[in-house]
Amino acid sequence: MLLRAFHLFFIGISVVLAAFFAAWAAGQYSAGHEPIYIAVGMLSLASGLALTVYAVKFQKKTKGLRS
Repeated sequence: MLLRAFHLFFIGISVVLAAFFAAWAAGQYSAGHEPIYIAVGMLSLASGLALTVYAVKFQKKTKGLRS
């Protein structure tokens, strides 16, 4: 059970990191207007969304497991 909780915690931290990275990219774009920052921000948001979907599916799949 501890490994499952750690895995979900690590996914949550990764989602937060992706959100902060997207916010950083948006700030860089507004300062420099380079299109690469839009791409980086979108990829970061997509990664955060994919990690969220993965976390939900992982939680449902492992709900009944017991150590």
